Amino acid sequence: MSRAEHLQATLASRAGEIAAGLGDGALGVSVFDYLSGFAWGLDGDRWFHAASTIKVAILAGLFDAIERGRFTLDSRLHVRNRFLSGLDGQPFRVDARRDADDDVHASIGKTMRVGELARHMIVRSSNLAANLLLDLVGVEETRAALAARDITGVDVCRGVEDERAFEAGLSNRVTADGIVGLLRAIRDGRGFSPESSKAMIDILMDQEFAGGIAPGLPDAIRAVARVAHKTGDISTVSHDAGLVFLPGRPPYVVAILVACASDASARTEALAAISGLVYDAVAAAGEAA
Repeated sequence: MSRAEHLQATLASRAGEIAAGLGDGALGVSVFDYLSGFAWGLDGDRWFHAASTIKVAILAGLFDAIERGRFTLDSRLHVRNRFLSGLDGQPFRVDARRDADDDVHASIGKTMRVGELARHMIVRSSNLAANLLLDLVGVEETRAALAARDITGVDVCRGVEDERAFEAGLSNRVTADGIVGLLRAIRDGRGFSPESSKAMIDILMDQEFAGGIAPGLPDAIRAVARVAHKTGDISTVSHDAGLVFLPGRPPYVVAILVACASDASARTEALAAISGLVYDAVAAAGEAA
């Protein structure tokens, strides 16, 4: 058994134990290390409700539109809270009480720069900002931007809090492999200028929600690591996906998707535990590279 195969087998065994602890829940993991080329996944092609991780796809669609000259980060957008359902075109609103960011709601009736809205969407996970930007770019245009970069496993089909569509079974979905592919496209500049790639990573780096990737790292590593990531939490899922930058080496990419309806604390613990296992495997693979 090769070193990589041994690491993969160890990860599979220990991650399987964590998955078993979720009972009727589910776990999807995908990893790629730029230094060693180490790659591994556990149910990486399994679909999950995307929650707020879909905002990374909206961010990519936004920068694709910027690359095409449709607008700039300094373009101003009217802030409103009225959107049309992806199911039947009926109007709906984002519930401010369920939104993680009050600032965009406070600007209703005014204008904000596209770049400001992008930061609010990622850094503070603003649902209102996400819907404004998705409306600006367009759902089909966002899907086309992903397809043009050969990104699969990320399905954008509606805005956030579109309850009519949700009740009809129409939900944004992701796989762990899909999010890793999306993050790699951003990092590699696949169809993006170096400036756009850097801008997206900088926004992801400023994420205010800890998620599970960073908390799962060893203390000494967490102190020096920088994680460009996006979390996603609703009543049934907890996700975290990002690029982990460590001193003196290129980053590794990891997506951890957890579904477990009965226990939010179990989801949080699983995220951190998997992150720690992934770091151990990536570090070992890097030493052998």
